Amino acid sequence: MSDTNEPVESGGSTGEAPAAGTEGGRRVRVVLVDDHRMFRTGVQAEIGETGRTGVEVVGEAADVDQAVTVITATRPEVVLLDVHLPGGGGVEVLRRCAPLMADAEQPVRFLALSVSDAAEDVIGVIRGGARGYVTKTITGTDLVDSIFRVQDGDAVFSPRLAGFVLDAFASTDAPPVDEDMDRLTQREREVLRLIARGYAYKEIAKQLFISVKTVESHVSAVLRKLQLSNRHELTRWATARRLV
Repeated sequence: MSDTNEPVESGGSTGEAPAAGTEGGRRVRVVLVDDHRMFRTGVQAEIGETGRTGVEVVGEAADVDQAVTVITATRPEVVLLDVHLPGGGGVEVLRRCAPLMADAEQPVRFLALSVSDAAEDVIGVIRGGARGYVTKTITGTDLVDSIFRVQDGDAVFSPRLAGFVLDAFASTDAPPVDEDMDRLTQREREVLRLIARGYAYKEIAKQLFISVKTVESHVSAVLRKLQLSNRHELTRWATARRLV
């Protein structure tokens, strides 16, 4: 169900008067990054009515390259970023957009919006520079509120996920960073887990909506980065780290 369309940039401000019900007529320009078109359409329906919520969706993207292109071109205040994306995942988008996040005058801030509530996904994007992480069960009203809070520089998390971040960054006995895992892109980690669970290349391709050739490329990259020789060694490596 992945969307491979070209990146979409919406028009600029509509010139409408500030909407009633938005704080001081505030506006926030948002780019929506998710590889499922139907989900993007649903989010637009919830938050994209500029006159009602004060949120204006100025661009969309379905993979890493599209995301970087649209974000660079539109310079939104906030990016709603899915964690699992073709081309390297949300972490890769954050890495390539680091200069925009560091802009002192007009920083681009990122709010992860994902179906995943896995601790490693949360910690990965926060390490990458995202200002918050909410799951796709969030209501439209709460999402709009989260967007404005992130625009203001606040850190925003779904309640259960905040604990992951505290454990990783505040606890003195938090587990150390796994440098080997950090070498892998988000997509490579997904392929790694499925390989370790015994999935065939065709099954992985079907589950991740990618080609068998792309799966083979990811496996080769994982083996090279981890200095392993074959999928059997890879499975043992993943099992030892309790990734299976």
